[in-house]
Amino acid sequence: MRTIRVPLAVTALAAALTLTACDSKSGGHDGAKAAECAVAVKVGPGNAATSAGDTGNVPVTVTNRGSDTCTFQGFPGVEMTGGSSSWSVAKEQDAKPAKVTLQKGEAATFTITYVRGDGGSLSAATRAVKITIPGAGDAKSYPWSYGDVALKTPDSPDASVSPIQVAGD
Repeated sequence: MRTIRVPLAVTALAAALTLTACDSKSGGHDGAKAAECAVAVKVGPGNAATSAGDTGNVPVTVTNRGSDTCTFQGFPGVEMTGGSSSWSVAKEQDAKPAKVTLQKGEAATFTITYVRGDGGSLSAATRAVKITIPGAGDAKSYPWSYGDVALKTPDSPDASVSPIQVAGD
């Protein structure tokens, strides 16, 4: 049997490339399905809009509960639901998402901003929000206790969602 000598630099390069390719906790999608981050999501408490036409803000905290580092970039998906109806929440205009990396136990946040509806035909009778965190699996539903949300159009709530950012920023 013949022995093949591989220079140490080639071995180190191959190992580095393998480790880089295995960053499975990334929120991005580069063709391959990334492994999902284990996160805990907490909605609120928020500063609720108390009267029709008022604006409210509901913070959402995302905490890395896994043992691996998680990286997120972009906007979470937010869908308001009530009965058999649902309304997709728009991304905050002009917001520029940054890459957020969380170690185990660290948190990031985003905000759902909304205008309170009057309960009439131009209101979304919101009872829950479905939230999808990029890189953290399928949407999960959370109770919405902030009242009806005004509608811009029958299909568009007067609401927006900010990008994910490091908690406290």
